[in-house]
Amino acid sequence: MADKALIEKAKKIFENFLLKQGSRKTPERYSVIDELYSLPEDEHIDVEGLFLKMRNKGYTISRATIYNTLDLLVESGLAVKHQFKDKVALYEQALTYKHHDHHVCNQCRKIREFSDPKINQIKEMIGMKFQSEITSHSLVLYGDCQIPNCDHQTVI
Repeated sequence: MADKALIEKAKKIFENFLLKQGSRKTPERYSVIDELYSLPEDEHIDVEGLFLKMRNKGYTISRATIYNTLDLLVESGLAVKHQFKDKVALYEQALTYKHHDHHVCNQCRKIREFSDPKINQIKEMIGMKFQSEITSHSLVLYGDCQIPNCDHQTVI
């Protein structure tokens, strides 16, 4: 079940962002927040998936509105955008975001999140080596599914 307080917090942040930008506050934009923040914290979704999910719930919203709203959510810090290999852009909510890296299966396309303190140690070591304060990083590992009868496996 979606955390209502989290959704309301996201909407308040978005409202303040839109006011500063001089942009319109529309019900469609807020409905995108409702749906994005109703997803499990570790779920990634693309525009088409969000569009179909919203249409199935009876929303009348265009793909263009979803694209534009997601761009605004990324800009306002409420969504994180990922571009994995040959996949379209995927989005996840940002208010609950704890930095993590990703493993993407080449076979079944499942995205798994992981964190490992050794990666932060490497990041600090590289920062010292290049006399740089590393402020962010992105690590995506790609592998071939070895899970027998994987539920996510696509048959070609």
